[in-house]
This record gives sequence, structure tokens and C-alpha cells, in this order.
Amino acid sequence: MKLAALQLATLPLSNQKLNAYMKSCHKQGIDLVVLGEYVLNSFFKELENIPRMLIKEQSKHKIETLKEYAKKYKMHIIAPIIIVEDGKIYKKIGKFSPDEVVYRDQEFLINYSHWDEESFFDNAPTGKIEPIIFRHHNLNFGVISGFEVHFDAFWQKMAQNRVDVVLLPTVSTFGSNYRWNEILKTRAFLNNCYILRVNRIGTYHDEQSLWKFYGETYLINPDGHIENSLGSKEEMLIANIDKKELKEARNSWGFRKQLEIRGLA
Repeated sequence: MKLAALQLATLPLSNQKLNAYMKSCHKQGIDLVVLGEYVLNSFFKELENIPRMLIKEQSKHKIETLKEYAKKYKMHIIAPIIIVEDGKIYKKIGKFSPDEVVYRDQEFLINYSHWDEESFFDNAPTGKIEPIIFRHHNLNFGVISGFEVHFDAFWQKMAQNRVDVVLLPTVSTFGSNYRWNEILKTRAFLNNCYILRVNRIGTYHDEQSLWKFYGETYLINPDGHIENSLGSKEEMLIANIDKKELKEARNSWGFRKQLEIRGLA
């Protein structure tokens, strides 16, 4: 099957660009699309200086748009989104489908001094790992937010649910390309699954430095190799998921079988 990754900066208020991409996907028979982090909303450091009512309106507009496109194009759209409810602000990831919308709070938030989402957002630690997992075209898909990729608990959940394809929206910057590549290639290989990493593009300036979101959206195959990759500009990646390749990798390495014998997958 085919799915699409949209490598974008924060979208403007106008829906013209997003509609063009959705229409293109629909014409190509693609019904699963993934967006990167901070594409529907402004980047985190910008959100710190935006009134919450404006953030709420920005998100409300984009949510209604994605609901409309999901129905219009019979599409499933995976997209991180900021939600403001009762004066509190949450970082979530949504799955927009023709018949329903499902949200999940991001469990782990980055908490470094220069980039402290944990203090800004009201996501409360639950101790429960409950990623969005769904079946589509006879494949199991799991969704992990960028920072959460570092925590083994999420990958244990992927194994337990026999996930074939991990969808990973990210917002990577500061020249972290090599580290991300090595982490994700290893995760894909050890789990013998595909990983579709969808990274944001664009820039943010603060008093000390330039934050450059470098793109490099790509698909990693179940043997841990990057099959195709985008550059640093706005583009769309069409990824092909091959069930035969999944089966061959799992038969060759046998990692999943070892887990199944022990009741761990």
C-alpha cells in the first residue's frame, strides 16, 4: 500500500496549500497521510508568546479543516495538534478519519532548559503507555510522537500489538540528523517494522541561535535501511509498504518469534 508524508513548515491560515496536497493524494489512491509536529500550530517557542485564545482559534480552524478533508477525500490523517480546554493547554496527536477523530495526549514531553515543553503544556504524566494503534489495509499501524521514540516502553507496546508500520511526526533541529538516523534505523531493525519519520521544516530565531528544522523525512524498511528520503525543502514523500518485505525480514531475523514464544508479542 501507499501512504504520504507531508514535509511542511507551519501552515498559513488559508487551507489552499493543504487542500492541494490532499487532493493530490486522493487522485493517486492514497488514503493515509501524516503531518509533522508544529505544522498545524506555530512552533513551541512561538506559542509561549501567543495568547491561549488565539492558539485555541488556530487549532479549532485546523481541526475543522482536517475533519472536512477526511470526509471529502475518504482519508485518514495523522497530525499533532495543540488543544486548549478550560484554560489549559495540551499537546496531543490526532487521527482524523471519515467517521471519527481520536486524540491522545503526548505522554513524554521534552524538558530541557532551552526547550521546555513539559513546563508549558498541561499534559499530566499518567504512567500509561497508550499510543494510537489501528488496522488499515490489513496492516497494523502505531503512532509515536517524536520525543517519545527514546523510551523503550513505546516500542514494547508496538511489539505487543504486532505493529507493522510506525508513524513518527517529529520536529528535529540543531543538526541532529545523524543521531536520529541511527536511533530510528536501529528501532526499525530490532522491531522488523517500517518507520515513516515525518519531520518539520522552517526556522525559528531566538536571541542566542537559529533553530533550523531540516526536514529529511524518510521511510525506513524492516531491515533498518532508509529506502527514500526528502531534502530540506517543502515536499511530499509517497512511501510504499510491502507486506512481503515485512514477512521476509521477520522470518530472517526471528526477533518477533522469540517474543511470541514467551507471550510478549
